Amino acid sequence: MNELTRDVNWPSAADWLRKGGAVHADLAVLGVPLSVTSLTQPSGAHETPATVRRRLARLTTYHSERDVDVATVRVRDAGDLNHQPTGRQIADAVSTTAAGVPLTVLVGGDNGVTFPAMLGLAGDELPAWGLVTLDAHHDVREYEGRPGNGSVVRALVDHGLPGNQVVQLGIAGFSNSAAYRRWCEEAGIEVVTAAEVRFGSIEDILSEAFDRLALAVDHIYVDLDIDVLDSAYAPACPGARPGGLTPGELFAAAYLAGGNRRVRAMDIVEVDAIADVNHRSVDVAALCLLNAAAGLHERLRR
Repeated sequence: MNELTRDVNWPSAADWLRKGGAVHADLAVLGVPLSVTSLTQPSGAHETPATVRRRLARLTTYHSERDVDVATVRVRDAGDLNHQPTGRQIADAVSTTAAGVPLTVLVGGDNGVTFPAMLGLAGDELPAWGLVTLDAHHDVREYEGRPGNGSVVRALVDHGLPGNQVVQLGIAGFSNSAAYRRWCEEAGIEVVTAAEVRFGSIEDILSEAFDRLALAVDHIYVDLDIDVLDSAYAPACPGARPGGLTPGELFAAAYLAGGNRRVRAMDIVEVDAIADVNHRSVDVAALCLLNAAAGLHERLRR
């Protein structure tokens, strides 16, 4: 590793983020070490933001497949919140971090991040927002008090997000109930299953979703739940099952989201770093961040 850090021709993604103090930033990154809202306990998802930062040292800033170097993206590293932040702390931090920045990426943490983060961004304008989730689950479980990681979509709809401004991609078989699917249909949520993604292409499906939402919303929040992947690729995601998406499809989604001018924020969640095997799941999270930055690079160039 020391040889890599000394090689001036091998720019480290960790250095790019670590040195990110741009006053007029294009991209803001905030770690949210949250795990207490996880249905699966104990959870080590609170360890993931710091672990992602360490794994970025093994990656460069150059996207060979797209000939894009994210080193030119002005990044502001907002650091990590304290372990197990409250919903109010998350909402306030996201609102502050995202101010004046085209794209903010939150590194979780479990999916409980999504609810306060989106409320913090939207404020009183939640009906002007759209939500796109890449997730194996609907996340519309009933809840009392603080919504958990299995309830965030229902909680957002309860708080005024129109259901027909929610699109869910990658919903898995035998990982949801008929009652929750009916709830989504009654709320007007658009559901695209993992099988439908496989039979088409993630690029076409996500582009169509963005285009449809653009007719009704000013801003879009994208939730990248890593358990949307086939479990072979995501050993640290307790909700992942065989038959999910591939990492390449998820990276393409992160790139497209970063490149869409209506996408104001994105979260990368549901990785339990403590349960990982050979860094496979954490590396997926790190690469989602870099692919989002690469998409933003192209957005700014356009």
